[in-house]
Order: sequence, then C-alpha cells, then structure tokens
Amino acid sequence: MKQNRQSQLANLTTELEKTQTVTSYVDDRIWKCERDKSGNGYSVIRFLPPSEGEDLPWVRVWDHGFQGPGGWYIENSLTTLQQNDPVSEYNTSLWNNGTQAGKDQARKQKRRLNYYSNILVVKDPANPENEGEVRIFRYGKKIFDKINDVMNPEFEDESPINPFDFWTGANFKIKVRMVEGFVNYDKSEFDPIAPLAGSDEELQSVWEKQYLLNDFLAADKFKSYGELKAKLNRVLGIGIDDSEDIATPFDESDEPDIPAQASGESTETLSYFQKLANEEY
Repeated sequence: MKQNRQSQLANLTTELEKTQTVTSYVDDRIWKCERDKSGNGYSVIRFLPPSEGEDLPWVRVWDHGFQGPGGWYIENSLTTLQQNDPVSEYNTSLWNNGTQAGKDQARKQKRRLNYYSNILVVKDPANPENEGEVRIFRYGKKIFDKINDVMNPEFEDESPINPFDFWTGANFKIKVRMVEGFVNYDKSEFDPIAPLAGSDEELQSVWEKQYLLNDFLAADKFKSYGELKAKLNRVLGIGIDDSEDIATPFDESDEPDIPAQASGESTETLSYFQKLANEEY
C-alpha cells in the first residue's frame, strides 16, 4: 500500500488539475478588436466578398443573453430561422402586461442582433500576429449601419461603395471608445476605395481561406423550441402552460420593439457568461 501512495498522489494531482481547468467556449475563428483598460481600441480590417457557394457576405443571427435566479440563458434565437422562440413570446407577454416591471424584465432579456462576416485583418496593434489572417468578425447594428451608409449614401454627391469588393472596396478603421459607460463606434470609418492586393494570386489566396458563414445558421447551432422553453423555465424559475407549445405561424412583427436602457458555477465560468451577456458590438 505504501508503494502505491506516490502513484495515488500523482492521480489525485491530475484530477485536481482537471477540476481547475476552465472550459474554453471561444471560437478561434472569430476576431475581436481588443480594447485597453480605458475601453479604447483601434484596428483596421477589410470586409471580404461572399465565400464560394454563398450569396451574401454576411449572415444575421439573433440571440439572447441574460441571467435569472436559475442560472444563465445564452442561446441563439429561433427567430433567426423565422420560427417561434419561447423567449420572444415570453418577452411579448411581459411587455404587454401593463407594468413597468414587465417592461424592465423584457428589456433585460431582449433579442440581440449579431452579424458575421469574413474579414482580412490589416492592422491589429494589440495582437500583430493576427495581421494578414482571414478571420470571422462578429459585429452589431452600429457597424452594419456604417456599411449600409456607404452602400446606400444619403446625398447625391456621394457614390455608393461595395466595401466587400476585392478591387473597389475599402479598408475599415475600427475606433472604439467608451462614452458614458457604453461601447461606442461612432468614429469608425472607411478609408478611400483601394484594391485589397496587388495581384490576382494574392486575392485568390485570401478567398480560398474564407469561412462558410452559413454554418452559423445550421440546425446544430439552434436548440429546439422545447429545449429552449425548458431552459427558460429553469433559468427564470417559472412554469408556463403547456398549451403554449401549440405551434402558431411565425410573425416577426409580433416581437416588441424593446429599446435599450442605460443602466453554483465556477468564478471563471460566471465571468465568461457575464462578459458574453454584456458584450456590445
């Protein structure tokens, strides 16, 4: 028995290390503009054209991220696929129940809009090893509005630009600031039109490294209505009448326009979910 003590100690040490290892939830394909301690960040990227077999240079995904008494709810919304989603239905009932508390909770649990595009990282001062790499950029409505602004200019003296074009697109300078406690992209802007590279061979090499964005819309990225409803009930500690399981035609106009308002897991896991739920693009 004494002879086995060293082996037992080694086994216990190994198991202890396993319990202290934080599970990685990070998608290494996704690039982010890293911000400093003051919340500021700067990078230059180039949006890339649609990958082979895909029609658009972006995909749009709705999700929810919030914490309830029963834990965290971080899930993609079925409304992305034009299907009914239990959180959207519950938020609608909260918003329409006539109470401020209902509106406050619905606002906390509102849908978040995410866009995904292929990019070339042109300049990344915080992580220069990323420069020249093809990655996926996740961003929100604020940046998408800037894309839309150059594609559909407001004034007649401005010419439309396709920022996703290899030859007549433009680099995008991401300038992140903290304004009154919120992430702000107002100073981000496109450079003048310029080709991405000097030769067709270089462009072909970039294009071949692009990712299929439709993977974000694959069935395995979404839980079923029943699974999501069960998780919602568990997170909020509620019981919803099973009659609500009856399928009804999806109508996105039923989703209330909820405006934003200023305002037993491991510490590492809680920190991850807190960051994910509060993330702004």
